Amino acid sequence: MPIKTALVPILSALLLSTLVFARTPAPAGARVYIISPADGDTVSSPVTVRFGLSGMGVAPAGTDKEKTGHHHLLIDVEGLPDLEKPLISDERHRHFGGGQTEVTVELPPGKHTLQLILGDKVHIPHDPPVISDKITISVK
Repeated sequence: MPIKTALVPILSALLLSTLVFARTPAPAGARVYIISPADGDTVSSPVTVRFGLSGMGVAPAGTDKEKTGHHHLLIDVEGLPDLEKPLISDERHRHFGGGQTEVTVELPPGKHTLQLILGDKVHIPHDPPVISDKITISVK
């Protein structure tokens, strides 16, 4: 019995990795962007990041309403996550499933990149994905 129990998380992870999720349509012209800080700014920590969105509305995760989504902030992420699956959640992939439109984050001194991506009711990027330009800031 213990071996079967130990296999459950492994089999669940394998199953999830092979699933194809339906993506929610995004309207033409929808755009997400970082209001502040601006690309190239030098700031002090903690940093308040304000999110902007046009052509769509913000709704909490779990809300099944057309032309809405919620923000995810990518901090110091090299490439984009898998756009076919729910976005991961960790210190570099921050979820704002409550419909938040800003966050204050502690960042160590140095250069950092910030980028937004909109997720649907279950954290999957829209089709086409609604992704901001990546900005670079310096924290003093």
